[in-house]
Amino acid sequence: MTTIAVVSAGLSEPSSTRLLADRLGEAAVAALVAEGTPAHVLHVELRPLAHEITDAMLTGFAAPALSAATAAVVEADAVVFVTPIFTAGVSGLAKSFLDVLDKDSLADLPVLLGATGGTSRHSLAIDHALRPVFAYLRAAVVPTGVFAATDDWGSDGDAAALDGRIRRAGADLAWAIRASRRAPQEADALPATVDFASLLGGLGHRPGPLTPRRALRRTTGFVGSECGRLAARSSVGSGTSS
Repeated sequence: MTTIAVVSAGLSEPSSTRLLADRLGEAAVAALVAEGTPAHVLHVELRPLAHEITDAMLTGFAAPALSAATAAVVEADAVVFVTPIFTAGVSGLAKSFLDVLDKDSLADLPVLLGATGGTSRHSLAIDHALRPVFAYLRAAVVPTGVFAATDDWGSDGDAAALDGRIRRAGADLAWAIRASRRAPQEADALPATVDFASLLGGLGHRPGPLTPRRALRRTTGFVGSECGRLAARSSVGSGTSS
């Protein structure tokens, strides 16, 4: 069965970002089922993972909850990624999550992008702030992105227009899934997470790699000892001659 990971970077509860993400995922599933392909969505909410994402950026190690979330995204057949827009850019939570992913983990993965904002003036943020990030990650981003401003959830006319964009984006993602060349991914292909206690337990049992800094220390220590030896020999010679 086709799995679509629906990633929401909304910061509030309830969140219009989560609402748009859910509807985009449902539209993609409906388009796949209409073509005879069974599918389901797997929700990945970033808000509860905010502390783990920050810790991973500072330490380079992912907590179990974050590891499970990244594995769900990497192993999925497609991803719906939706973020709120703040100050004409994606939320820091959304960008930080993308920063902790391996740069090759989303290669050729079909991705549908969405965004929410308080005004339609942010409607181009998907193309100038979000799409380039996924292009760097070499994801297969579908042409249609969906931006929903506050007004899009209001009047019947605006809601109908939003529904049309959602259905078109879902159909685009369904087509991208059927045409995808991405090979199946496994969770054990992700970098292994080593807890800090294990790292401390391994200290002193085997030398680490010879880094440039360590090599410099060894060289400096050798030169210092030789200079000291020569100075001592010189002082002995001076005392004898006097």
